[in-house]
Amino acid sequence: MRDVVLGRLRVSRVYEGDGVIPLAVALPGITEQDLARLRRWYWDPDLADALGQANMRISVHSFLLRIDGRNILIDTCCGNDKKRSLASVSDLKSPYLENLVHAGLRPEDIHLVMCTHLHFDHVGWNTRLRDGSWVPTFPNARYLFGRKDLDFFRTQRHEATHREAFDDSVVPILDAGLADIVDPETRIHKEIGAGIWLEDVSGHSPGNLCVIAECGGDRAIFSGDCFHHPIQLVRPDAEFFADENPTKARATRERLLAGYANTNAIFFPAHFTGATAGRVEGDREGNFKFRFLQA
Repeated sequence: MRDVVLGRLRVSRVYEGDGVIPLAVALPGITEQDLARLRRWYWDPDLADALGQANMRISVHSFLLRIDGRNILIDTCCGNDKKRSLASVSDLKSPYLENLVHAGLRPEDIHLVMCTHLHFDHVGWNTRLRDGSWVPTFPNARYLFGRKDLDFFRTQRHEATHREAFDDSVVPILDAGLADIVDPETRIHKEIGAGIWLEDVSGHSPGNLCVIAECGGDRAIFSGDCFHHPIQLVRPDAEFFADENPTKARATRERLLAGYANTNAIFFPAHFTGATAGRVEGDREGNFKFRFLQA
């Protein structure tokens, strides 16, 4: 993704890596007819014609916001050197910090880290390994954690990978006194409607948050895991295997699509590959597609 400038706001992507999930596992309700509809406006070599051979490729990345002299990082991927029950994300050695430097900043330059939710692939770089201990990666930053997710994962960390991430990527931030616990409608920068603020998009996780920015240009929507792949615009009702509350997650997807279709708002989904950012288009029959900003 090339940098996107919206008024006073500049958005960059800091890339960690890609992952591939069998489509039949991630979205078991998808049909071959759904894939055919998707191919009218989106092509992905991992999406085979036959459902049994189709895979869903996702990107794992952060968004870096530069606004009024402040540097804000949204979501922090999986992290290096983390021991995970999920083998594909265990003990990674990614060039994430090098990619941050390539974007023009060092870890010390980050003022604020915002985790849209507390799943393992959104908190990992909160900490890094130093002399056998997990220390804050961004030592000069405050870290924002949603209250609902924090309460949930403190007490009901039922999935091993999320439990492991909470222990090595969230607890050390809490212990260091660098965390601010926030609720929906929290103002991050300036004013709601003319700055950066949070909105409730729960469902994928109990406290999933959307970061909204409007800083003298088109509205930017950092939607976290409301969407993982463009196929979910074709079938927003389809149940995603990692949604904590599938019914609520579906309602959230449908609300966002209906509310922002055919507007100037730009979505920055947490896992879309390639150009990543784009606008939602809809027709009178309730069909949606994603128009990427750049090829």
